[in-house]
Formats: sequence, C-alpha cells, structure tokens
Amino acid sequence: MEGVDHHADERNKAEFDVEEMKIVWAGSRHAFEVSDRIARLVATDPVFVKSNRALLTRKELFKSTLRKCAHAFKRIIELRLNEEEAGKLRHFIDQPSYVDLHWGMFVPAIKGQGTEEQQQKWLSLASKMQIIGCYAQTELGHGSNVQGLETTATFDPKTDEFVINTPTQTASKWWPGGLGKVSTHAVVYARLITDGKDYGVHGFIVQLRSLEDHSPLPNITVGDIGTKMGNGAYNSMDNGFLMFDHVRIPRDQMLMRLSKVTREGKYIPSDVPKQLVYGTMVYVRQTIVADASNALSRAVCIATRYSAVRRQFGARNGSIETQVIDYKTQQNRLFPLLASAYAFRFVGEWLKWLYTDVTERLAASDFTTLAEAHACTAGLKSLTTTATADGIEECRKLCGGHGYLWCSGLPELFAVYVPACTYEGDNVVLQLQVARFLMKTVAQLGSGKAPVGTTAYMAQAAHLLQCRSGVQKAEDWLNPDAVVEAFEARALRMAVTCAKNLSKFENPEQGFQELLADLVEAAVAHCQLIVVSKFIAKLEQDIGGKGVKKQLSNLCYIYALHLLHKHLGDFLTTNSITPKQASLANDQLRSLYSQVRPNAVALVDAFNYTDHYLNSVLGRYDGNVYPKLFEEAWKDPLNDSVVADGYHEYIRPLLKQQLRTARL
Repeated sequence: MEGVDHHADERNKAEFDVEEMKIVWAGSRHAFEVSDRIARLVATDPVFVKSNRALLTRKELFKSTLRKCAHAFKRIIELRLNEEEAGKLRHFIDQPSYVDLHWGMFVPAIKGQGTEEQQQKWLSLASKMQIIGCYAQTELGHGSNVQGLETTATFDPKTDEFVINTPTQTASKWWPGGLGKVSTHAVVYARLITDGKDYGVHGFIVQLRSLEDHSPLPNITVGDIGTKMGNGAYNSMDNGFLMFDHVRIPRDQMLMRLSKVTREGKYIPSDVPKQLVYGTMVYVRQTIVADASNALSRAVCIATRYSAVRRQFGARNGSIETQVIDYKTQQNRLFPLLASAYAFRFVGEWLKWLYTDVTERLAASDFTTLAEAHACTAGLKSLTTTATADGIEECRKLCGGHGYLWCSGLPELFAVYVPACTYEGDNVVLQLQVARFLMKTVAQLGSGKAPVGTTAYMAQAAHLLQCRSGVQKAEDWLNPDAVVEAFEARALRMAVTCAKNLSKFENPEQGFQELLADLVEAAVAHCQLIVVSKFIAKLEQDIGGKGVKKQLSNLCYIYALHLLHKHLGDFLTTNSITPKQASLANDQLRSLYSQVRPNAVALVDAFNYTDHYLNSVLGRYDGNVYPKLFEEAWKDPLNDSVVADGYHEYIRPLLKQQLRTARL
C-alpha cells in the first residue's frame, strides 16, 4: 500500500533517540544538516535519476554521467556551494565519474608535490575546471610496485624539456579514471632520467588533449580500457590507457616541491622533506576508510530493512510467519556487519584527526610518528575495504534470491565498491607494509626507543606476553579493559612469534618471503586492535543521551566479540584467552544480538539515507517491497511485448519440431 510505513512497528521499538544518533553518525550537528540538505537536493533533481542505469548501453551510461557532472558543476555555482557542500553533492549523485579523480587525486597531487608557483598556476585552472585532470601512475605491467614503473621522463638540456616516453607495451598507463575520454591533463608518474642517470619515479603535469577540440595531442595515444564488472556500476567511469611517443613538455611541468632539475640538467633534492608525501597519503587513505563506512552502511541498511519485511516459516494455526531478522542465524551474520559500519565510521573520524596531527607535525619538521602513521593508514585501508567488499556480498546473500536482482541495489553496490580492495594499494601488499613496520617495532623493544601511536601498547610487552585474561563470566566481556587486553595480547604475541621465526633465517628477506602468510595475519590482528580500541575510545566521549550510548556500546562489543569468535584460533593458540572464556564471549554475543534486535531498523535509519541514494527496492524507507518489485519488473524492455521478440524465428519452430517428435 502506498503511503503506509511498513516499518512503523519496528521504528516504534527503538530504545534511543534516532535524531540524536543521526548527529553522532554524521560527526556533528553541522555535518548532519549539510548532509541532509544536500542529499535531499540531489534526490529531488530529475537530472540525477539513477534507477534506469542497468538498462543503458555503455555509451548511454557514459553520456548520462557527463550530463550529471556538468549539471552538478552548474548547480554548485548557482547555489554558491562551499567546498564541503560541493563534495557532498558529488557524493550523493552516486555515479563514478572523472570528477572523482580530478578532485580526489589530481588536485591533491599538485597540492602535495607542486611548488607554490606551480600550485598557483595549475590549481587556479583546476578549481574552475578549465582543465580536467587525472592521476596516471598505474601501468599495464606494474601496479603495487610503483618503483618498477617503466614510463620515462628524460631531460633534454638543449631545449629545456622533458621527453615523456612509453618504451614498452607494459609501460602503457592503464586504469587511471577519467583518462579514457575526458581528462585534458594528467599527473604522469615516470622515471626521471637526466645526464644519463635514473633518479626514480617522479610526477609530471602533461597535457593530453587539445583545449579547443578535445583531440589527443600529437604522439599521444589514449582511450578507454573497456567494460568492467557489473551493470551500470563502474562503467560510468572512463578508465583509460595512455602511451607517449617521445612527447616533450617544459621543464617546469615536473612537480618540483620535493626535488627539481635545473636548466643545466642537475638533479637537486629540495630542502622540503620527502616525508611530506605521507601527508597526502594519509589524507587519501582516510577518505577511503570513510568510503568503506558509507558503502557498508548502505548494504547493511538494505539488508536490515528487508530482513524486517521478509517472513519465512514459523506459521502455526494460521498465524503469520516469522520475520527473517528474528532468526539467530540472520542476526549472527547481519549484526556484526551493522557494528562494523559504525566501527569504520568512528575509526574514519579518528583518521581525520590523525591527518591534522600529521600535517601539524610536518609543518614543525617533527617526523617521529610518520612511519607509524603510514603503516597504520595502510593497514586500516586494507582492513576496512576487505571487510566492506565481503560485507556487501554477505548482505546480498542475507536478502536471499531477491538480493540478486539489480533493483535490490546490492549487485551494483558490490561491483562499484570491490575495486577499492586494489586501488591505492593492493590489500595484501599493504598489510605486508604494516608487518614490516611491526617487525621493526618488535626489534626495537629492548633498545629504549618507545613505540608510538597505535603501537604504543607494545611498550607493555613484558606484561602482555605473560598476562592471562581475568574474564570469569559472560558479563566480564563488557569490560573495555578486558577486551582491549585480549586484543593487545593476541596482536603482540603474533608479532613476536613472527619476529622469532624470522630470526631463524640467515637471510632476513628470504625469511620474510617464507613467512608472508603469517605476517599478514599478524598485521590484521594489529589493525583489528586499532579499530576496537578507537570504538571503545568513542564510547568514552560525550556522545549523546543514555539510549544512544547504550546502543553504541552494544555495537562496539558485538564488533569486538564477533572478531574474537571469527579469529578464535589466534586467541587460543597465543593463550590470550582460554576455551572457557571463548565460550563466555559467545554467550555474551548472543545476549547482545537480542538487545540490538528491537533497535536494528532504527540504527540503520540513523544513517539518514534517502531512497534515491540507496537506490534499492528492498531497502526502501517505507518497506513497501513487493509491489515495487513488480513495478521494476514491468519496466524491463523484455516486458515491452507479451510475446518475446524471436518467438516466430526460434521458439515456434522448436516447439513444432518437438510435437512432431512426440508423435513418433
């Protein structure tokens, strides 16, 4: 029935103030108000419709994306939106496009690596979108191994130019978003060669297309790499390939904040510390963790609402069937994902603080926490994106067969999100960077050099290597100290075990290669500890009324105890807890599921997502699922005719043949 809220009974069960939780989720009342206003602005603009994406051809989808981007820029100017509001507008349009890379990678690269003069020249053009940029780093043959890139930038002192060249097929730039059809410029990463010496990979601003007719400039070959996974999804983005045939650019288009080449061709490292690059890296990874929270919360919102609508089994004597969300199996799969969405939200908030802290330290030439910040952000990018990609797919399964429909919103969400496990660093490779840092930290424990930041717990190694958990009853697992100590003991003991095993090898690098799988597990344990401890720290803040705090506490301990259950082997083999304590954790987990159950729909309402943004029949705010599924079905072009096109050519002859065969 139209206009009826099928979730009203669920919403009436809530034991907390949903409006208050919306502010906690947004981070502040101001952030909530901006987000709410812009989301509704996008949802009510007919240009931003997206319910038909699955039915568009690739060319139609791409052209509709160009239209949306142009309209968005027009609205930003007309409404005089500030940077925060403009970012929200692009976010809620929810269609991958060239502007994501322009604002998210091209502009930050110039800010981080360009001199003041270069920033003044290029950012003034980029901010008005008089040029459109992308980030051309990844090549056909090299992704994670940036130092292995093959594109060259050779300085020619006769003309005061760099010659950009693609020496092999594998040196072709491959994957940069916005490159295929739109970008006029790129920050191109290439091996800097001057006076016959290779100085490694550096960034260069290169114009790719004419600003008059958009055609590629001479000796530049550029195009789109082709259709990607899913209907709609990331196919709205023109991921591209790019090859240079000795393309010349002025010397001053090398990004020269960190190093420069003189008119004579001499390479000079700048006085500015190279560690400044870490600032940009922390910023980009912080946004990726925030995106993980957004994507997972969308999937969880859809799965939770649909689980409350869907009924299966349990009917007796004419009674109605049981809501799927009431089954413990459903809760055991769904509620940890709900908890993860909140956990990633709060660790993302903390990363914003970390970025500010790193920026201030860099300005003061304090590099003491940089290596730890780099490892921490690498690990959290890996942990959150892996868990989110897996979580979206789990939410699809939680919605049964209907979750497989495009109109459920989940298949497209998965296809759009899953590249996050690879871009900005392959997730396994990133955890190995964390592992290397952990091994260095463990090696320094006896040296008097105190571990910093998220590794500070390792200073308590003497205690953590021999302590035993004091948990004696299920309720003890709601003690934050008991939970944190168990996670610290597990993480430290796994790291120390890896370090001991490494020391058995004469060649440390050979040992590292041999123990890769163990090292990844140790890194994951460390990163899970970070998320758990930051969630617990959030509970210690002033975060609203009693009801809100109680729900967040329940979610926090669901997140921690479900991880404990999932990685029970780690906790038991390191003797961080006993089998009895593990059993008590499970008892407490079941109790927490029961406490969250009446609040589940309200907890996803707190995300404050419009139906336009969710783009899901199953996740509709009003829960009016079944009539809307039929509406969507009738829209499919196959239903334009009652009898299928092709019946007379292919179906009828087949049927008539079968009839003749039957007579024999």
